[in-house]
Amino acid sequence: MATVNVRIEEKVKTQAAKTLGKIGLDMSTAIKVFLHQVITEGGLPFVPSTNTATIKARWDAQVAEARKGIGYKSAEEFRRNIK
Repeated sequence: MATVNVRIEEKVKTQAAKTLGKIGLDMSTAIKVFLHQVITEGGLPFVPSTNTATIKARWDAQVAEARKGIGYKSAEEFRRNIK
């Protein structure tokens, strides 16, 4: 096992730990997950961007695409279509 030391602002560390805690992760586990995703993806597991308008537009387009065809009239109709 190896150790990684990272210097980060205290406020960022505190906020990240709080956010990660809400989804059941500690900082060490989250960093391990991130590094495994870097390996799996062959790079960063997200597209770095400071343009939040672009990110929101991409998200909205993906949500709209995912919603196409959704609109079952009953639970039974839904069950028939998931087989």
